[in-house]
Amino acid sequence: MSLGYDRPLYILAFDHRTSFATKMFGINGEPTDADRERMAEAKRIIGQGLLEVADTADRSELGALTDEENGAAAAREAKANGLTLAIAAEKSSQPEFDFEYGKQFGEHIEAFDPDFVKVLVRYDPEGDAELNRRQSARLAELSDWLAPRDTKYLFELLVPAGPPELVVRAIEELHAAGVEPDVWKVEGMTSADDYRLVAEAARADGRDQVGCVVLGAGADEATVARWLEEAAQVDGFIGFAIGRTIFWEPLSQWRDGTIDADTAATQIADNYRRTVELYAGARQAV
Repeated sequence: MSLGYDRPLYILAFDHRTSFATKMFGINGEPTDADRERMAEAKRIIGQGLLEVADTADRSELGALTDEENGAAAAREAKANGLTLAIAAEKSSQPEFDFEYGKQFGEHIEAFDPDFVKVLVRYDPEGDAELNRRQSARLAELSDWLAPRDTKYLFELLVPAGPPELVVRAIEELHAAGVEPDVWKVEGMTSADDYRLVAEAARADGRDQVGCVVLGAGADEATVARWLEEAAQVDGFIGFAIGRTIFWEPLSQWRDGTIDADTAATQIADNYRRTVELYAGARQAV
């Protein structure tokens, strides 16, 4: 299939697994069946908030990013309601990328028929060259597997704090290793010029339709708003994939019993809608 994705893409990301268990629910060690049901219920609430926004917006621009472990029901609901679906494929909270389901990764992806498969990768161009080589080989394997399929490749790239040129180097090295995402998910930056460097690297050498989105990193709403307003000015940036900034506080209140599930979903919907409107408005102004 042709490389790239250049349509607006506003993703509500709730594929968190280890941090969801430990920080949201205080679960240490292997979750019980009751724990898993509680986490699955929480992800259905987030999904419900997304669907509330979908009732009054262009569904083709809205997306859910979740996981198979606790988000399977929410994923299927999103897919059934015509939303863009992305499924996480990486092992959670690991310093080195590997597939959650090993060599069976393809079977697990196909079970959901997602629009995107997402990976999170920690990559330091100035770090361990052998680690980078091992990760790149696995990531290129996923590129090869996806190439003849309709499912697109969403690549969340985390590099050590530093100048945007470090992100550019990581993208260039991954391209050279045969890794070909359709959309790059990158951390927030302070200026449109910084985003422009990243977009140019993502679209280098004829990759003209490749897109980029901004991740939230759990930052406060004002910080995320500044990141998005800068990104919206840049050709090649098509939206965001943001989670905790949108859902964490309402879901925490539901967990603590201070609000019910429907109220939590509505608050999540309000936060998500506001973020979509902010980005779309900034883009339209440009």
